[in-house]
Amino acid sequence: MSIVELLSAKRVQSFRFIREEEVLNLVRSIVQLSNAGSTVNLSRKLVLLANDIGSRSVIGSKCKYQKDFIRIVMQTLEAAGGFSLADLFPSWPIIKLLSGASFKMQRLHRDMDAILNSIIQEHREKKSAEQPEEEEDLVDVMLRVQAEGSLSFPLEDEDMKAMMLDMLGGASETSAGIMEWAMSELMRNPRVMRRLQEEVRETVGGKGKVTENDINGMNYLRLVIKETLRLHPPVPLLLPRECRETCEVLGYRIPEKTRVFVNVWALGRDPRHWDNATEFEPERFERRNSMVDFKGTNFEFLPFGAGRRICPGMSFGLKSIELSLASLIYSFDWELPTGDEGMPQELDMSETFSITCRRKSDLCLRAIPRIPFSMN
Repeated sequence: MSIVELLSAKRVQSFRFIREEEVLNLVRSIVQLSNAGSTVNLSRKLVLLANDIGSRSVIGSKCKYQKDFIRIVMQTLEAAGGFSLADLFPSWPIIKLLSGASFKMQRLHRDMDAILNSIIQEHREKKSAEQPEEEEDLVDVMLRVQAEGSLSFPLEDEDMKAMMLDMLGGASETSAGIMEWAMSELMRNPRVMRRLQEEVRETVGGKGKVTENDINGMNYLRLVIKETLRLHPPVPLLLPRECRETCEVLGYRIPEKTRVFVNVWALGRDPRHWDNATEFEPERFERRNSMVDFKGTNFEFLPFGAGRRICPGMSFGLKSIELSLASLIYSFDWELPTGDEGMPQELDMSETFSITCRRKSDLCLRAIPRIPFSMN
C-alpha cells in the first residue's frame, strides 16, 4: 500500500509545490538570520524543514503538534538506541522496573498515540463536513482506502497510525540527518564544495531560486548525496531480518529464526570494496564505483535496505534532499563560526550512538547571501 497508494512516483511528484515552497521559506529564514548577523543552527533548521514538508504531504498542513511530535521522536530514538541494564538482564524484572525505561517508552507511546488520533479525527470531521474538495494528502488516501475496503485485509486505525509515524518520523529524522551530514562534509572538503557550487550556480543561472526542473542537470549533486549516504547512512543497522530456514553464509551456520542485523555503516566503509574508504570523494561514483547505486542491488551500498523491505519513502526523501541542498548551495556561501581568537572553529564530526546516525553536536554555520533576496 505504501508504494502503490501513498508513495507512488505520481503522488510524490504531486507534492512538488510543497517542497519548493518550504525550501523557499527555509532560504528566507536563513537570510533573516544572516542580515541580523546571527549564526545559523542548520541542524535545527533542517529538522523543521523536513517535518514541515512531511506534515504538509501526510496530513495536508503544518503539524500544530510539531514541537511535541519532534520531541517524542527524538526521545524515542534516544531511549530505543541507548544503553539499558534491562537489555543485559531481560529475565530480571526488577532491573527493568528500577531503570524506568519501560515506563518512559509507555509514556512516549501514549503521547504520540494521542497526537496521531487527533490528526485522524480531524480528517474524519473535515470529510463529514463536506468541505470543498482539496488535494488529497496521505491521510485522506488512507481513509478513502479504509472506506472502500479495497485491500485484502481491513485497514485499521492502528495501521494508519503506524504508517503516519513511519512517514512523519522518517521525514523529521532521516532526511534531516542526510542533509546535515552532506553540509558537514562539504564544509570539511572545500574542493568538493567549490565543484558543487559551480554546477548548481551554472545550472540555475540568475533565476534567483532553484526549482525541481533544475535538479535534472545536477549530476555532481547526486554524487555528493551518494557519497554522503555511503559514509553516513541514516540508519546504520537495518531493521532486523529473521531467517526462515537454517542456512550457511561464508562458513557461518545461521539457525532458523535467528534475528539478523545488517551493518550498512560498516559495508559503506569496507576497504575491500571502496578505495580510500574513509575519505569523502564523490568522484568515486564516476570511476570504479560508477555502476554502484543505492536501489538495493549492490550489497556493498545499502543505505535504504534492499528487497521487499527497502525504504518505501526513498524517492520522497531524495526529492526533498536534492532540492534543499541545491538551494542552500545556490543561495549562500558558508563559513564556520569564528572562535574567541577570531579563527574559524574546528568542525566536530562526532556521531551519536542511537538507532539513527546523527551529528553529536548541532551544525552551526555563518551564511552569506550571494544575491539580493526578496522577503516577499
